[in-house]
Amino acid sequence: MTGATNNEISGGIFHNVVVQGGTVTLQLPPTLAPALTGMPSPADTFTGREAEAELLLGGLRPPPQGSGRQVVSGLAGVGKTELVLQVAHRALREDGRFPGGALFIDLFGYDTERRVTPERALGQLLRALGLPDEHVPAGLQDRTRLYRSVLASYADQGRRVLLVLDNARTAEQVAPLLSGDPRIPALVTSRHTLALPDARLHDLSVLDGAAAVELLDGALRGARGPADSRVASAPDEAAALARLCGFLPLALRIVAALLADLPQRPLSSMTRALEDSRQRLGRLSREDLAVRAAFGLSYEHLGAEQARLFRLLPLNPGADLSTETAARLADTEPYPAEELLQDLARGHLIEPGAGYGRWRMHDLIRLYAEELGREQDAEQERTAALQRLHVHYLSTAREAGILLESDIQPGHRFTTQEEALAWLEDERANLVATAGIARGLGYLFVPADLLFSLTGFLSRQRYFGDWVALGTAALDCARASGSRADEAFALFALSNPLRALRRFEEARSALERAIAHYRSSSDPHLEGSALVDLGLVFQEMRRFDDAVTALTRALSLLREVGDRHGMGKALTNLGLVHMDLRRFDEAIDLFTQDIAICVELGDRSGEAQTLSNLGTILFKESRLDEAAETLGRALAAHRELGDSHGEAQALNNLGLVWRRMDRLEESVEAHTRAIDTFRLTHAPRSEGLALNNLGIALITAERFEEAIGPLELAVRTFREIADRHEEGSALTNLSTALSMLDRPDAAVDAARKSAECFRATGDRHSEALAQYALARVLKAAGRSEEALAALSAAVPVLRESNDREYADAAEEARKALSERLGT
Repeated sequence: MTGATNNEISGGIFHNVVVQGGTVTLQLPPTLAPALTGMPSPADTFTGREAEAELLLGGLRPPPQGSGRQVVSGLAGVGKTELVLQVAHRALREDGRFPGGALFIDLFGYDTERRVTPERALGQLLRALGLPDEHVPAGLQDRTRLYRSVLASYADQGRRVLLVLDNARTAEQVAPLLSGDPRIPALVTSRHTLALPDARLHDLSVLDGAAAVELLDGALRGARGPADSRVASAPDEAAALARLCGFLPLALRIVAALLADLPQRPLSSMTRALEDSRQRLGRLSREDLAVRAAFGLSYEHLGAEQARLFRLLPLNPGADLSTETAARLADTEPYPAEELLQDLARGHLIEPGAGYGRWRMHDLIRLYAEELGREQDAEQERTAALQRLHVHYLSTAREAGILLESDIQPGHRFTTQEEALAWLEDERANLVATAGIARGLGYLFVPADLLFSLTGFLSRQRYFGDWVALGTAALDCARASGSRADEAFALFALSNPLRALRRFEEARSALERAIAHYRSSSDPHLEGSALVDLGLVFQEMRRFDDAVTALTRALSLLREVGDRHGMGKALTNLGLVHMDLRRFDEAIDLFTQDIAICVELGDRSGEAQTLSNLGTILFKESRLDEAAETLGRALAAHRELGDSHGEAQALNNLGLVWRRMDRLEESVEAHTRAIDTFRLTHAPRSEGLALNNLGIALITAERFEEAIGPLELAVRTFREIADRHEEGSALTNLSTALSMLDRPDAAVDAARKSAECFRATGDRHSEALAQYALARVLKAAGRSEEALAALSAAVPVLRESNDREYADAAEEARKALSERLGT
């Protein structure tokens, strides 16, 4: 056998090859050892990829179960090669899976100097298969035919071979290296999503936080030994490091190597080194490993238009952006922009966002793109792109806000409120981030503009944290501009989310500063409007005298300027104060006046909210049929408006009425539905109120064990948001449920804590009710003298607060217990 004598291996595979018109029989090795084909060993530390590994292993099963060809794609440094090496070695270790072994080749697809052409790759693979140089044909087609023929020979003799084709750039580079035989599977890696026939595509993303920390720990211990406990000893620093590395395996391994160089170096030192975003890419390098260089190989292969858009994308301040926004940045139309974005996504320089038409960048890729933009693009071009971006966000937000609030279509971008709401939801984070960077860019008008446009949306959707961020940015820019009027506007606007977040002192301070400006500038309209909100803050703080003073002044000012809508708000807020003071007749009159104004002005939202308030006070007055009818109207109005939070509030109040009407199943269902909605709309206080009411309904239905869960959750919820008053209410009801379950010590403890909560808020009436409840559980626990003391403290306070029903009941209980004790 010419030229193959030295390559004979006992038990080899015989293959006939045509050479210069004659047939030569070659003896090929029976198996291809990884070391002989150049396949690297896998890393000792491998984590966070078990699901992906199992999926790839499943695809390596013999046909028809297997996938045949599998392409693993992802951004540079994400761990594609490591994953396929782990899978390949695992597959080779499994008995009978690949008795013929594996062929591996690094195609260096993104390195212009070392890139392997298909002809050269086939030559290397044929030699790895045991063919001598003199039998390797010269042309691509001949090499391809021979290569596939040899692989088929292996498969025919029951010796399947696994192909591992690493780091391909294009489908054209890798296609000739595929066997064409479904018995010979291939694992291909690429930074691009390759369009290979019949291939299963796997997009690899970064690690999750826990796996990233585990990789860092494993790599460091692997280098320095198991005694290196720096990661285990500083878990918070390790998590911060993983986050600064963007959870990218390449960056994590570089950091581990840098830490291994200096065994005494703490993780905090590395964290500080990477916190400076301008230096981070440069510091993520060690010898021949560098994140910037890995990204650069991908960037070098972009066309001019793709590269320009790539450099502009970091100008968007949010985590993702839409195709429309990218088009504005690039000063082009959406369709051409989408083609450019798809090119970048195929190269994994960006990735699809949460929904169709949205795109995002990995944190380190973003730093790299921003670095390139500053280096390569003229400042004038970047400024023009930023201006286009701001015009787009401001004008579209203004149009969406107007349509959402008034159903008036001011432009052509949206045709329905649903479209406007969907856009605002998608762009919310970008809009808030745009306001956040405005001062640094010198665009001092931007946050106030956005605040004006988005207030209705943020209030409706209860995005109070974003609302505070937007208001704070507007306040900072107003102060930077020196405009007292703008500062007062920002303070006034900021008070609303502060109040909703129960940051009452901050809300009060903001409003009082705004009011001082409006008073000094003789603006009774804005002063009155701010006083309306200040009255509501005082009511929440249970400073009722201050609330009445502020709201009475507001009503007078707003009546002077003829602001009927503002007057209605003042009337409702004053009604809430009177309700808290148990002046129910006055409260009903005030709510009724506001409802009339809302109907007159066509303010359906205000009408719905005030109907809900009126229904609540009718319930407190035991006018149950009227309460149910009023709350039913409120519920219908909120549904008509699509206001899920308002609907849940009305439903929660209606559940209270149904409980008193002995419609217990309906009551439980109403509170349960309200809880679900409040949870979805991230309204913890409202959720806590509904949980408390559900507990009361279950107690009434004598389902005491079921009541414990929602009541305990209500207590925890109110404690977390520091609402001592409602915490006290929930504790009172929890005490009742525990008492009915014959758990006297726990019941007494809950009742005492309830009284303490009300005492801390200065609510003497509620504290007296809690003392009455405490007396009941103390009596049930056989502690009669303590019960008598609690009743004696409760009765006079209940009479002072004009609560005749409970005052009479407590007095009767006190007398009976006193007679029994002989005192």
